[in-house]
Amino acid sequence: MATLSHDLTIEILRGLSVKDLLRFKCVSKLWCSSIDDPYFIKLHLSHSLKTNTNHSLILRRWGYDFLSVNYDSLKTTQIINPPLTNSPIKILGSCNGLLALIDDKDRIFLWNPSTRKSQVLPSTEIEFSSTSISFAPSTYYGFGYEPISDDYKLVRMVQSHGNNDEYFHPEAKVYSLRSNCWRRIKDVCFYLKFNREFGFLANNALHWMVFKTPQSDNRNLVGFNLRSEEFRFLELPDFCLDKAFWFGIKAMGGDLCLTATYREINNVVVDVWIMKEYGVKRSWIKSISWNKPHNISDSPVAAPLAFSKNGNKVLFNIAYKWCNLVKRGGKFVWYDLGSQRVENVGNTQIPTSFDVDLFVDSLVPLNSNAQQ
Repeated sequence: MATLSHDLTIEILRGLSVKDLLRFKCVSKLWCSSIDDPYFIKLHLSHSLKTNTNHSLILRRWGYDFLSVNYDSLKTTQIINPPLTNSPIKILGSCNGLLALIDDKDRIFLWNPSTRKSQVLPSTEIEFSSTSISFAPSTYYGFGYEPISDDYKLVRMVQSHGNNDEYFHPEAKVYSLRSNCWRRIKDVCFYLKFNREFGFLANNALHWMVFKTPQSDNRNLVGFNLRSEEFRFLELPDFCLDKAFWFGIKAMGGDLCLTATYREINNVVVDVWIMKEYGVKRSWIKSISWNKPHNISDSPVAAPLAFSKNGNKVLFNIAYKWCNLVKRGGKFVWYDLGSQRVENVGNTQIPTSFDVDLFVDSLVPLNSNAQQ
């Protein structure tokens, strides 16, 4: 009986799901060592990202409940149980199959739901020098991968608040999975006004909306290069943010994506802009201008999540704005880029209120020398 060559075996294995790969490790010692090999892990991840396969949506219903929704069909859901804690959890970021999580005790850990491996991050104190802090600090997080050093990094920025609108310079730290430790980096030159914000990864940089001065009401886009570990401001497209009652920054298809929702007479409009050349203002392209999103009469906030596998549709998460607050997501719809038609995603297992993150199944390991 003929046997497959090793190269052909690897070619077949790279297209399988993580669930199948974990089962096939029992076939032989050779298969087990091949699947655990760092080269194969990167090969499998690269194939999943290029072909837009092995993707799912991670939905957080409440602090404890997580659902995985298969991205190919959006019909198959599975309950997944986060590790290590009985406390409410929030997702700080999702990257290459790893989730960065934080519980209500500010304990941070990394988790690969596909392999069910997890790791608690070492704690790090906030090192403010000022003693006149009067209010809870603002804390911004971001999680991403830096390919040159082959390292996963978590960024934490904390800024304290004093009396009379005083803002003290924030502390910024970076955690490295490779070294399993935190480092303080130079202080930033902008201001954080919200209690907690989570950054988005695009073009090997993390991004947040911040303020250049304490008195400013205009938010600015700042990026953190994971390689150089330096911040830079990026210019937004020339459209009037004053009329937008909601706008936000996401990453979609690897690029920065800005969504603005606003009213025109008796109509709600959702504009989606994509930065085609990173850092170049004139490269912002309005790819979608969606009138009356899904014919919803209330105040919808439509956030794009990802392109379909063939690239001709965009999946939107529809939330609602009420009393100047954006409620959590309530439904998914497909927007056809060609016909501009909208298709509702019917899945009775999807909860009526949730937070959502895009996720790719992977074999990416954690630090074997760290606390599990």
